[in-house]
Amino acid sequence: MNCSKNPDFVLSGLSSDPDKPQLLFGLFLALYLLSLLGNSLLLLAIGADIHLHTPMYFFLSQLSLVDLCFTTTTAPKMLETLWTNNGLISFSECLAQLYFFAVFADMDNLLLTAMAIDRYAAVCHPLHYPLLMTPCRCGLLVGGAWGVAHSISLVHALLLSQLSCSDTHLNEDLMMVLTGLLGISPLLCIISSYAHIFFAVARVPSAQGKKKALATCSSHLSMVILFYSSVFATYLKSPSTSHVSGELGATVMYTLVTPTLNPFIYSLRNKEVKRSLKKILGIESSWN
Repeated sequence: MNCSKNPDFVLSGLSSDPDKPQLLFGLFLALYLLSLLGNSLLLLAIGADIHLHTPMYFFLSQLSLVDLCFTTTTAPKMLETLWTNNGLISFSECLAQLYFFAVFADMDNLLLTAMAIDRYAAVCHPLHYPLLMTPCRCGLLVGGAWGVAHSISLVHALLLSQLSCSDTHLNEDLMMVLTGLLGISPLLCIISSYAHIFFAVARVPSAQGKKKALATCSSHLSMVILFYSSVFATYLKSPSTSHVSGELGATVMYTLVTPTLNPFIYSLRNKEVKRSLKKILGIESSWN
C-alpha cells in the first residue's frame, strides 16, 4: 500500500554516472532532431506529390505523424532531466505523459497492421485492390485505430489514477489483458498477412515477378521487424535478468531509434519518395 501524499515522482534510470548525462543528452538530442527532420520531410513529400496519394502512403503519412508525436511525448522531458539533473515530475504530468505514450505506441502497432493489410490486398488481390482499399475504408481503418488507441490508453490512465491507496492486483490483471490483446492481435494479423503474401509470391512463375512483388513489402517488413524486436527487447525479459543499462538501451531503441529510422527506411528504398524529396529540396542529381 502506498499512501504517500507527495505529488511528485522522480525519474530515475537514465544515468547513475555523473560523466554520462552530457553524452546521453547529445545522443538523445541528435536522435530527436533527426526524428523530427526525417518524419517532417516524409510528411511533406507525401503531401506535396499527388502520385503519392495512395493507400500505402496514406498509412505511411499517418505513421510519420504518430512517430513525430511519439518522440515528442518522451524526448523533451528526458532531455530536460539530463540537462538540469532534476528528475522531478508531477503526478498529473506523469499520467498525461503515460496516456499519450500509450496512445502513440498503440497507434504505431495498429498502423503497421493496417499497412500489412494493405500489402496483402496489393499482392494477393491486385485486380481488386482499388475496390478493397478505397479512401473510405482506409479512413475507417485509421479512424478505428485512433479510437482503439485512445480507449485503451484512457482505461490505463483511469486505472493508474486510482493506485495510490488501493489494491492493485485487479488493475494489473486488467492492464495486462488489454495490453496483451492489443499487442498479440495485431502481430497475429501481420503474420497472417505475410503468410498469405509469401504463398502468393511463391506461385508467381518468374523470378522477376517474385522480386517485384516482394519489393513492395520490403520496407514495411523492415519496419515491422525493427518495431517488434525493440518492443520484445524492452518488455519480454525475466526480472532476474533485468539490467539498468540494458533496459535503457532497449527503451531508447523503442522510443527514439525506431521512430527515427522509419522515414529513412522508406525514403532511401523508395524511388517515388526520393523523387518527391528531390523536388522539395531542389536537388537535381539522382540519388543512388
